[in-house]
Amino acid sequence: MKISDMMICCFVTGLTFTACCGNDHETNHPDHGKITVTADWSNRGEGVDVPAEWMLAMGDYTGIETSPVHEPDRLFTPGRYTLAAYNIPDGISVNGTKATVAEAGDGVGASITGTPGWLFTSVQEVTIEADTDYELTATMLQQTRELTLVVEPTGDAADRIENIEGSLGGAAGTLDFATGTYGAPSNVTLHFTKITSGADAGKWTATVRLLGIIGERQALTATLTYADGNPKPTTLESDLTEALDGFNADKTRPLALGGTMAETPTEVGVEAAITDWEVVDGGSVDAH
Repeated sequence: MKISDMMICCFVTGLTFTACCGNDHETNHPDHGKITVTADWSNRGEGVDVPAEWMLAMGDYTGIETSPVHEPDRLFTPGRYTLAAYNIPDGISVNGTKATVAEAGDGVGASITGTPGWLFTSVQEVTIEADTDYELTATMLQQTRELTLVVEPTGDAADRIENIEGSLGGAAGTLDFATGTYGAPSNVTLHFTKITSGADAGKWTATVRLLGIIGERQALTATLTYADGNPKPTTLESDLTEALDGFNADKTRPLALGGTMAETPTEVGVEAAITDWEVVDGGSVDAH
């Protein structure tokens, strides 16, 4: 091609210019940015599986993924975005960056399920520039923590206990995982099971999963019923506020608390209380 011909080619149209004079763009999307996101699931508790499916939301885009890497089938205009990655386990819904635990459905006011699945979330701010590809990592944080309470009854009627049913107040019903804000103080039903073998035989245990705790007080309220109705049902009340301080951190570690139940005669019967809760080895509990 003669020099004069090249000048004409570059002058006629932008398309001819590109074909004859080359392309200065780094990608095939010069006006947009492209992202690829890898989910990092390494920060999980022992025995907690990687979710089978997870979501990614950025701007007006939402995608579902089953593999560790997600590459959205769209491009993004330049700008600043909040990128949120999360799964939706049983018993928890997600709207934006707000996770909500499902109601228990047991007729108790402000009661949430104590058996939700394992929630993982990740939030980061991303700045997108045109003509650029981004390799991003979503570090998934475990947001559900397991709590086990182990109660050791004392007194002459300890062996006659047939059932212990109660609830824990001050559990968080919601979590905005973008800001770490807990909300909706709720009750969680506790179904205690008697331990029949091992070093903890004779104790009673209940396990729940919580997004976290909220409020100034977390209290256990329960009722003990006995064989043949003798003695009459006993009310158990205990303050766990101090024992649960810091529960919202280090969620990959299950927390097990043990306490000895002491009975106190009253004018209307007998009440029970636990005043000294201690961290115990939850792995040693063998309930049947």
